[in-house]
Amino acid sequence: MRRVILTSSSGVGLAHADRADMVVPFIFRFVSGPLPSAEHLNRYLGGRANRIFEEIIWSDCVRQLPYVQRLDREGALLCFCETYGVEFIELWFDPEPNSQLQLIWILDYLRSRPSIPANLRLRFVDFELRAADPAEIRHRDVREFDIAEGDFEIASMAWEAYRAPTPALCAGLLDRPLGKLSFVKPAMEDLLAELPSSATGLGATEARLLELIASGHNRTDALFRPGALGSRVFDPWELGALLEGLAFGPAPAIAGLDGKLATLDPDNARGRNAAFRRSRLSLTELGRAVLEGREDFRRHNPIRRWWGGTLLTNERLWRWNPQTRSLVAP
Repeated sequence: MRRVILTSSSGVGLAHADRADMVVPFIFRFVSGPLPSAEHLNRYLGGRANRIFEEIIWSDCVRQLPYVQRLDREGALLCFCETYGVEFIELWFDPEPNSQLQLIWILDYLRSRPSIPANLRLRFVDFELRAADPAEIRHRDVREFDIAEGDFEIASMAWEAYRAPTPALCAGLLDRPLGKLSFVKPAMEDLLAELPSSATGLGATEARLLELIASGHNRTDALFRPGALGSRVFDPWELGALLEGLAFGPAPAIAGLDGKLATLDPDNARGRNAAFRRSRLSLTELGRAVLEGREDFRRHNPIRRWWGGTLLTNERLWRWNPQTRSLVAP
């Protein structure tokens, strides 16, 4: 019996848990930047048809298996599963927002295939995969569900909502039952909370960064430490981009962030890491006023940032009211 696990990058440790013959972690970050096109995502799962154009595909992040032919790894994921007699495909996606976005994406993709794999199973992963010990996961009882057509419909609806040019459809999901995809709703609410607040102009993570800096956490090492912010949305490099947005605008909320970050190549990981480590952060007068709710950061600073399929700009600034859990249109 051959078994394949599909998971997010949070679940790479499953490869050492002996729960499947092969673990396929998906690498996409859907919580920041523009979303990949549908064509790009389909090519990622569809294999490397063009040998000249070396685009990353699903198998590039899978460890080599002794019984797998190299050329078979270049093909489509579902064709590979059929060729190697895979009997079960399991979906392991924990409650982290990016993982839940990957779950609704892969379900939407599978729904559009000519034949949905009958051996597809959803695991109810109600714990953080990234922090889990593979040895413990090996014997952990994780509930398993069949996936019905209604579940595919919910996933497609949620993925379409996130890709839409406004967050309105995503806000509407909060009042709908989502069945077995129960973690999608809290993940979507976490994501909506990252829209600029109707009061301060800051997303939830930006506000938390100011709170920690105000309380004396002036080193980026402390801010970027896993769990320090109490937020599951962004990874450390994405937090760095948020800090830059708070520090390098016309009216900064943060002082002390190394100015070299404004000119360093985004791919210069070593240089950027060193610059973050050199920084000693504090709040500006505006930063204190924003944190206290006396100022709106977006009235003083431009924004051009993607939230799912929505491009946020000052002229088209969707906001979120965390008190009423409601969307505020531009």
